[in-house]
Amino acid sequence: MTSFRPAPAWLADAVFYQIYPQSFADSDGDGIGDFNGITRHLDHLAWLGVNTVWLNPCFASPFRDAGYDISDYFSVAPRYGTEDDLAALVEEARRHGIRVLLDLVAGHTSDQHPWFTASADDPADDRYIWTDGTRPAPAGFVASPGARPGAYLPNFFDSQPALNFGYARPHPAEPWRRPVDAEGPRANRAALRAVMDHWLGLGLSGFRVDMAASLVKDDPDTVETSRIWTETRHWLDATHPEAVLLSEWGDPAVSVPAGFHGDFFLQFGGPTVGRPLRSLWNNREGTDADEWDPVDCFFDPSGKGSPRPFLEAWQEASAVVAGRGFAALPTANHDFARLNCGPRTPQQLPAAFAFQLTWPTLPAIYYGDEIGMRFVPGLPDKEGSVLGPRYNRAGSRTPMQWDSGPGAGFSTAPADRFYLPLDPDPERPTVAAQRRDEGSLLHLVRRLIALRHATPELGSAGTVAVLHDGHPFVHLRGGRYLVVVNPRRETAAVAAPDAVRGGPLRPLEVSGVRVGEDVVTADGFGYGVFDLGPHA
Repeated sequence: MTSFRPAPAWLADAVFYQIYPQSFADSDGDGIGDFNGITRHLDHLAWLGVNTVWLNPCFASPFRDAGYDISDYFSVAPRYGTEDDLAALVEEARRHGIRVLLDLVAGHTSDQHPWFTASADDPADDRYIWTDGTRPAPAGFVASPGARPGAYLPNFFDSQPALNFGYARPHPAEPWRRPVDAEGPRANRAALRAVMDHWLGLGLSGFRVDMAASLVKDDPDTVETSRIWTETRHWLDATHPEAVLLSEWGDPAVSVPAGFHGDFFLQFGGPTVGRPLRSLWNNREGTDADEWDPVDCFFDPSGKGSPRPFLEAWQEASAVVAGRGFAALPTANHDFARLNCGPRTPQQLPAAFAFQLTWPTLPAIYYGDEIGMRFVPGLPDKEGSVLGPRYNRAGSRTPMQWDSGPGAGFSTAPADRFYLPLDPDPERPTVAAQRRDEGSLLHLVRRLIALRHATPELGSAGTVAVLHDGHPFVHLRGGRYLVVVNPRRETAAVAAPDAVRGGPLRPLEVSGVRVGEDVVTADGFGYGVFDLGPHA
C-alpha cells in the first residue's frame, strides 16, 4: 500500500464553498462574474463560516464547455480579470481565513490549445491520441482538422481532445495505443506538474481535478491512471506539502488510495454510478440522465426513500479512506440539480443541511444553496450546458441572488447581457433578505457551520453511530451529540435510544423534534441536534 505524507491538518476542518465564477458577482458591469466580484463578497463567506473556496475553471478558453475546454493553462480568461486580480483574491481570502482551490482539467484541452493545433499538423507529435489514417478510425474518434491524417480521440465533447497519458493495454494492430511510459504520456505528466506548480506559487491551496479517472485509456479498474496520481501526489508532498488534491472521481475508495486527499460523492462514478448521492437528493426534476437507475431519494416528502444506499457506500468508503483522506458530500454542483429543485419546497431544505453539516464527510456548499436558490428549468443551452433531453446544467448556474435590487445585486449590466437569466420567480430568495431574518435558511446554515467548527465530534473525524436508519433518521456523533432528521412531510417517531434515557438533554439546534424518555418524535421536515452530555 502506497504511503503518502499525511493530509494537511487544515483539510479535516474544511467546509467547502463552490463558486461558479461567471455567475457569482460581476464587478465591471459586463454581465459575467469575475475575480473582483468574488473578492468583494468574501465578507459573506467569512460571515457564513466557510473556510475553503473551490472555483470552477478560470483559465483561458473558447468556452464551448463553460471553461472545461482550456486553451492556455498558464493564463486566466479575460472575462474574469487578470492574474493579478486572482492573486489579490487569494490574498484577501487568506486575510479572511479562507483558502482558495482552482479546478484543474487534467485529461483534455480545448481543440484551440496550441498543443493541439500543432499536433494536428505534425504526425510525429503524440501529445494527443491520434490514429495513423491507414485504416478507419474506431468509433468515437473525430476526423483530423489539420494536415495530419487520421483522427483524434475526444475526452468529452468533440472540441475537447484527450491528452495522451497512454493506454493500459497497447495493441500492435492499433499503434496509437501508446504505452504509459511513451514520450507523449511522459511529457503530459510533466506538464501537469508544471501547471500545478505555477498556480500553487500564486498562493493557491490546491486543486479539484476534473474527470480525474479519465487519463489512461482502456484501463481496467483505473490501475494505470491511479499510478499517475500516486506519482503526482508524491511530487506534491515533496514540493507543496500544504496543498491538497480533490478529485472528481465519485469513488473515494479508489481515488484516495491513488493519491487524492479527498473525493466527492457525485451523481456519477463508483460501482453504482453515483447512486449514493442521488439516493439522498435527486428527485429527478432537475438534471437527470437516462443511464441513471431510478432511485427514490431520501430527502423527499413522500417518505419513500431510504438513507441506506448512501450509508452503505459511505461505510465502505470510510473503511478504506479512514486516516488517509476524506469523502466530501456536496449539496449540489455545477452539473447536478440544486437542493431546491422541482416540487421540493424551501421548508424541506433545513433538514437537508442539518444532515449534511453534521455527517462525518467534508461538506461542500454550492453557491446560493445557503439561501435556497432553486434549479431554474427551461433555460437555453449555454456554453455546452445541455447534455441530454432532461439534462440542462444551466438550471444550476444562474446568477447569485444578493439582494432585491436591479440585477439582484449580481450585475449592473442590462438583463439581456447576463451570463444566464436570473431566476424569474418574484419570491426568489436573496442574501440581503435572509441576513435580516434570524429564522432564515441562511442563518441556520451559518449556525450549523459554527456548531461544526466549535464541536470536533460533529466534524469529519468524529465517530458516528446510526441509531435508526429510517424516518426519522437518528445518529449519534462522538458518543454525545444526537442528531435527528425527518425529511418527509409526515411526523415520524422512533423509540428513544438508550443513550438518551435518564440524563439531561441540551438542545443545540432544533426545529420540530421532541426527545422524550421513551420516544423521539420529529414533525414533518423536522431536525434537531442535541448535546447529551459527557455521560452518554
